[in-house]
Amino acid sequence: MKELTCIVIGGGYAGINAVKAIRKTFKGQVSKRTLRLILIDKNPYHFRKVLLFKPAVGDEEITIPLTRLFPEGVEFVQATVTKIESGERRLLCQDAEGNKNSIKYDFLVLAVGSVVRQPDPDQGGMALASLDAAWKIREAWRANIKKAVKEKSAKERQRLMTIAVVGAGISGIETSAELAYYIREDAVLLGLDPSAVRIKLFNANKRLFPEGPAKVGLKLERSLDACGVTTLHGSRVLQEKEGVLTLSNGETMSAGLCVWTLGLLPNPMLQSIGLPITPEGYVIVDASYRVQGAQGVYSIGDCARIVDPASGRVDGKTCKEATAQAARLGKILSADIAGRPAPIHKEFIDFFCFALGPEQGMVWTHQWGLDIIFTGKLGWRLRKFTWDSASLLKIM
Repeated sequence: MKELTCIVIGGGYAGINAVKAIRKTFKGQVSKRTLRLILIDKNPYHFRKVLLFKPAVGDEEITIPLTRLFPEGVEFVQATVTKIESGERRLLCQDAEGNKNSIKYDFLVLAVGSVVRQPDPDQGGMALASLDAAWKIREAWRANIKKAVKEKSAKERQRLMTIAVVGAGISGIETSAELAYYIREDAVLLGLDPSAVRIKLFNANKRLFPEGPAKVGLKLERSLDACGVTTLHGSRVLQEKEGVLTLSNGETMSAGLCVWTLGLLPNPMLQSIGLPITPEGYVIVDASYRVQGAQGVYSIGDCARIVDPASGRVDGKTCKEATAQAARLGKILSADIAGRPAPIHKEFIDFFCFALGPEQGMVWTHQWGLDIIFTGKLGWRLRKFTWDSASLLKIM
């Protein structure tokens, strides 16, 4: 029988889990059809974006070569996709040397993820938006701590030992806790008072974790406070300039470093590749992840607007939703190939994890009408499991 070609675009959490699910599907229910499976990404590695705060404090490696994840059975193409011509079932791409190519497909999965929102250039500070930015943040706070050792002015020394983290989503919370731990550790080694380290977490909302119960947000805040992080609610930073923060209420505050953790935006490439998107920039899909008006094209993960048909709720954009969508996508492809009714999207259970420094964490889930919370090392182990499973580590 005819070989089927399936292309997965994007080597992030949604993309690699889609590859895993599709391979599993073709080994089982549709084994009569041979499969050519192609993974395309502009980088040769899977970037563990949720761990971006790690290289901001230490030397942990957060990339995994895609050929290590899929040593066989998957063709890898390092290129940037420039156009999807769904009418011809053809993809256009360009490699790092500028060479252009086209690839025909039977099925295509778009999983290009999101990009980190960045402040305007004149707002100052440093956005935790890339590996390079994370390394620069680490260099900056380490340089400040060393300067603080020799600084004779108590006021300037305190400024050098103060960091503002702007944006109190999961990334901001985890970044703050990690910075507090490692900067205090360095302070001790340099003979400084670790309690003088000040991490200020600026939260534009009235409380932490507005997605869950107020009591969980309060528990998070108390845990952060124990780590050495002070949360400032209803407060927005407008600009950092020469070590001074200008706040939305007109006040100013001194800080040695301002780190922006402002959340995510749809991948800008979606604007030009030829698929329908929402006004916000997300790919439009149906309840079975099929892209509107593009036969044979599916989309999952951060780049798609996926709605639960039962509740009307838009699916979250974390790696846990991406892995669940990918698993379901494998069954959807199987059904579509066989001409059977395909499964439809079902929202992920209420389940959120937070790392709160090395081997410390918190997990909240709502089951059977109850709020269930795990903290401490167990919370951290569950958080680490979500990271590792989403990156296909130890479960391949």
